[in-house]
Amino acid sequence: MNSKKYTKYVIIIFAVIFLISAALLLLELWEKHRSDFPELSEKSDVIEYNGQKYSPKKDVETFLVMGLDKFQGSSTADSHESGIQADFLMLFVIDNEAKKCTALHINRDTMVNINKVAIGGVKVDSFTKQIALAYNYVADDNEKVKCRNVKDSVESLLNGVKIDHYLSLTMDSVAILNDLVGGVEVTVLDDFTGIDDFLVKDKKVTLMGEHALCYIRTRYGLEDSTNSTRMARQQQYINALYSKVNTLSEADDEFFMNLIDKIDEYIVYDSSDQKMVKLAEKFSDYEFLGVRELDGETIKGDEFLEFYPKEDSILDFVIDSFYVSEKNDNG
Repeated sequence: MNSKKYTKYVIIIFAVIFLISAALLLLELWEKHRSDFPELSEKSDVIEYNGQKYSPKKDVETFLVMGLDKFQGSSTADSHESGIQADFLMLFVIDNEAKKCTALHINRDTMVNINKVAIGGVKVDSFTKQIALAYNYVADDNEKVKCRNVKDSVESLLNGVKIDHYLSLTMDSVAILNDLVGGVEVTVLDDFTGIDDFLVKDKKVTLMGEHALCYIRTRYGLEDSTNSTRMARQQQYINALYSKVNTLSEADDEFFMNLIDKIDEYIVYDSSDQKMVKLAEKFSDYEFLGVRELDGETIKGDEFLEFYPKEDSILDFVIDSFYVSEKNDNG
């Protein structure tokens, strides 16, 4: 029983490490040109891209991690500035045959098709908006229905790739987690003057409590308020947190269990405990290939920032992660 709990905790904390950044810390264009590209999904047969033929990998699993922002008021389905948003999105692609794992950090401003869902999980409308809003456009209070709506939007972004599992964590837990590990040391990347004077650009600091939350969550009021710069801080923070957690867990066998006890109420996931145990084992045993991002352009929309990924960048990620090239008959 203790072993089972421990491995379950390992997978959750691993996901937390890669997710904390957000909390703390194309589709109009895509739809117009969608017919120009192959339909990439788990059930696709051989496809051709840039003159090369590809077939689906045999044993790939996907795991979506969401960081939920609850700091902007009550939940409504009609406001970008209120309600709960999926402020951080990271998709893990697990290649069971190669025993490798890759992650895609998805910009929360990515313009994509999202559904508006009524009580009971019934889809009543769809439109192109920032992907972070997919969680908010669900009238049902069921957290799993909200998570599934985000999952659907990520699948749409990646043109039909199936997402097998998800986990969400509210940002309320960030300061708690940060302080439980004794703070996280970083060199400040941006000028936070007037927002948090503790965060001086180029100064090395140990982030504690609300300073950590501010560092990885803030973007408005900075010289560069795009989500791209915040994502850079998030990944910097993730790397430092990962190193700190590794050190503490090696010194204390009970570290993960004690940590999760403090933040368990903030976590929602779709899988059974047994499945989480198996995922934990894979994260522990497989080679991690690093975090990728989609190339694209951020523009100022009528009201808010909008990120449009390049179609080739999406396809490159999907093909690299879910397909393998077929051997050339001539070579």
